[in-house]
Amino acid sequence: MNRLAAFLRLMGAGWRLVRADALVPREVEPLLPPSARLAGRLLRLFAGGRTRKGRPGERLARALEGLGPVAIKMGQFLSTRADIFGATFAEDLSHLKDRLAPFPTAIARAEVERSLARPIDSLYATFGEPVGAASLAQAHEATLLDGSKVAVKVLRPGIERRVVEDSATLRLAADLAHRLVPAARRLRPREFVEVVIRALDLEMDLRFEAAGCAELGEAMALDTHMRAPAVVWDGVGKRVLTLAWAPGAPLSDPRALEQEGLDRKALADNVTRGFLAQALDHGLFHADLHEGNLFVSAPAAITAVDYGIVGRLGPAERKYLAEILYGFLSRDYVRVAKIHFDAGYVPAHQDMDAFAQALRAVGEPVFGRDARQVSMGKLLAQLFEITALFEMALRPELVLLQKTMVTVEGVARRIDPSHDLWAASDPVVRRWIARELSPVARMKELADEALRALKAMARYAEQPPTPPAVVVEKRAAWPWFLAGAGAMALAFAAGLGVSSLLG
Repeated sequence: MNRLAAFLRLMGAGWRLVRADALVPREVEPLLPPSARLAGRLLRLFAGGRTRKGRPGERLARALEGLGPVAIKMGQFLSTRADIFGATFAEDLSHLKDRLAPFPTAIARAEVERSLARPIDSLYATFGEPVGAASLAQAHEATLLDGSKVAVKVLRPGIERRVVEDSATLRLAADLAHRLVPAARRLRPREFVEVVIRALDLEMDLRFEAAGCAELGEAMALDTHMRAPAVVWDGVGKRVLTLAWAPGAPLSDPRALEQEGLDRKALADNVTRGFLAQALDHGLFHADLHEGNLFVSAPAAITAVDYGIVGRLGPAERKYLAEILYGFLSRDYVRVAKIHFDAGYVPAHQDMDAFAQALRAVGEPVFGRDARQVSMGKLLAQLFEITALFEMALRPELVLLQKTMVTVEGVARRIDPSHDLWAASDPVVRRWIARELSPVARMKELADEALRALKAMARYAEQPPTPPAVVVEKRAAWPWFLAGAGAMALAFAAGLGVSSLLG
């Protein structure tokens, strides 16, 4: 796609944002310099009546929904940056809907056969009409030859070309923002856009989603909080994904919580504990746990679907998360501060005591209040805001974690308005602390370090490093001796001359 075509598409997207008052929102006008305020007022003359209603995040979400899959994905990633845009804006963007009219079932059947390289009847006994359609793919209800009910996800025909075109437009927008808007450089628009495009490229190959579902399914099976549908690998291809049918009803359906025998309190606890167990115990988590991706059935069973985004945490990040939560639960702000410094998130030249004081400013308002009034996600958002003052290098996976926690918290409290997120988290956090920070765990960690040191020594003994070769070039010494002696004689003579003139 040439640059002119990308520019024209960008102009069209800009017009849609102007109509929604989402390009220079009126709410940010007081924060802008005079020239930008004037530009914003001129642009709002073209804003539509209905499209300009709602908060800035709501208006931007509605505009992005109409701009296609790349714009929707960009909005979803922006919703992970509550540390920059604020919790309300991020929460509004997290509700982006990705629903379009379905394409014909006959085309879907042809796509399945082409991707799997086999007749559709050789795998599915029935293949029904679409039950949901998004900008990238749609899902069909089907049954296997053995009678098992499954969901078949099929990419839209030609979607790759649309993504390539939109990606070129997005790259152009990022380049212009970097060049023309110095304030936007803090967001690193070029790098941000490449992350969005990379995520879309992965979603365009449904084999990656199948792998994420299978991996998380193995982790979830070790607890009772949440489940993943089984992957039908015979029905997996680059453009096709087949999963066991998720039991129950999606939480996005208001009738889901009216099922007979449903235990709302236990269900809300399972949402919270399922997410934390994934992140802390296994280092990977479902990063898109909104109501549409959670199917529930009595008494408190949860099945998560849609594994396009899987978050990952290394051992250091898992320790950081657990100790942060535990430190706030025990009101030990000095310990929380030390964790930040030990992990290298806050530079060593910063004042640890001042940082602990800042953490106290975040944590103390929490205590003494009803747990229903305390948001763990917002607490983490405030924590990230404060750490910015201390030059904390925030890792992207921690931001994704915080965004998911905000979503999980909202879902749990919509299930059970009296849900105590802290009480639900406590057993999972304490289990991790007891397992990973116990004397036995410390001894194991020391033993592992000793083993690594021994292996390194063995490799050194087997293949000692070759000493660097030093090449000495032999040259006649007398010319340099004479040159040095002459220079010294000239310097001595010059010194005598100067001294005689001064004398």
